This record gives sequence, C-alpha cells and structure tokens, in this order.
Amino acid sequence: MARILIVEDNARLAYGLRNNLEIDGHAVEVAEDGAQGLEAVVSGEPDLVILDLMLPGMNGYQVLKSLRDKGIEVPVLILTARGEEADKVMGFRLGADDYVTKPFGVLELLARVSAILRRAGQDGQPKAVETFGDVEIRLEHRSVLRDGREVRLTPKEFDLLVALVRRRGAVATRVALMKEVWGHRAAILSRTVDTHIAELRRKLEQDPGAPRHILTVHRSGYRLRSSRSPTDISLTSTDI
Repeated sequence: MARILIVEDNARLAYGLRNNLEIDGHAVEVAEDGAQGLEAVVSGEPDLVILDLMLPGMNGYQVLKSLRDKGIEVPVLILTARGEEADKVMGFRLGADDYVTKPFGVLELLARVSAILRRAGQDGQPKAVETFGDVEIRLEHRSVLRDGREVRLTPKEFDLLVALVRRRGAVATRVALMKEVWGHRAAILSRTVDTHIAELRRKLEQDPGAPRHILTVHRSGYRLRSSRSPTDISLTSTDI
C-alpha cells in the first residue's frame, strides 16, 4: 500500500519489521546505516521512513536533520531503545512525526504506521483510474482497457495488476505478491506468480517478450513502470 524505508543496523529486527510490513501490504526496503538510509530517501522518495537513532557512522538524529535541512518532508517514525524524555523532545524538534521505543508491540507499530500514512495522504490507495502506456485500469469496475478496448483479465490477474499499481514503481517480491493476491495458501508457489505475470504481459504489453511496463527485477520480483516510475533500477525480462 505504501513504500516504506527501514533504517536499522540490527539485521534480525529489520527482517522482522520488513516481514510484518510486507504482510500488511507495503513495499519495504532496508538500509543498514545512516548514510545509506539518507541516500535511499533522496533517491527513492519513500512514503515513510522508520528510523533507528543508534546507527553506525551517521546517527538517526543526523539523518533526520539532514533530511529536513534539504527540505525533504517525508514522514519519519523514530524507532529506538532510547526512551528518555530528552531524546523524544530532540526527535520531535528535528521533525519526527512519531516516536516509538523498543521493545514495542507489532500491532501498535502497524497502527502508528497506518495513522502516519493516512495523515500524510500516502496510504497508497490507488486512484479510481490508473494508467500506464496505452492501458487504463478502472478500479471501481474492476475493468481494464488497452487502447480504448476492454481486455478481459481473470480476477487474480486483475488483483495482481492492482498490487503492482499500489507500489508506485517500487519492487514487489514474489512472496509479497503471493501473500497479497493469494493469501497464505500453502499450495500457491512462486511459479504461479510468474505465470500470471506472463499472462498480464501477453494481454497488456505491445511486445510481451520485451516488456516496457511490467518488468522483472532480477532475483527480487516485479515492478510496474509508468511515466511516473523511476527507471534507474537494473532490470531484466529473462528471469521467467
């Protein structure tokens, strides 16, 4: 539903956060230190940053100050073990939108993430009509037009297309797509996602063998490139 960047040097914690946020429908990236996180915000324009304070090199306060000094107003949720009042005051003065101390409850964190995204108007909900290339997606009617003519998609093909649209050009892993479109059914395999992607390309791309919009990100998953999507990701269409 939204693109979220986690800046956290604890790999185990970052993995848990990413897993829960992806299950909740978000596209998630992880940066392992402050400098990497700052670069990821500037280049990737996420909808929300979850920021640890105690990072190697550039700490979380420095990352936040640098973002605000650059005029970048991305919402920031500080997630840290530092729970003193002075730490919280400093975080809010530098421009944090919320402050959560470790240990924390996952459900509470997800609720805070949703609240921040809702306030920022970045909850990732698609518009009534989405377009890319000569394709028009009408969400309310669950219909798709290509060059003005209706294209018949199966329910799962349509849901898969919408899952890609929601990510606004961000990468969707096969696992995330499986969970979002097919739920937690064990019978669903990653090849099922690949097969449905191939069908979407056949129906919506001018040249399915060399797709321009429904793209494969090597060893990661898929992304939908529209006129608004970034193009600086190394891509290949030969992965399936």
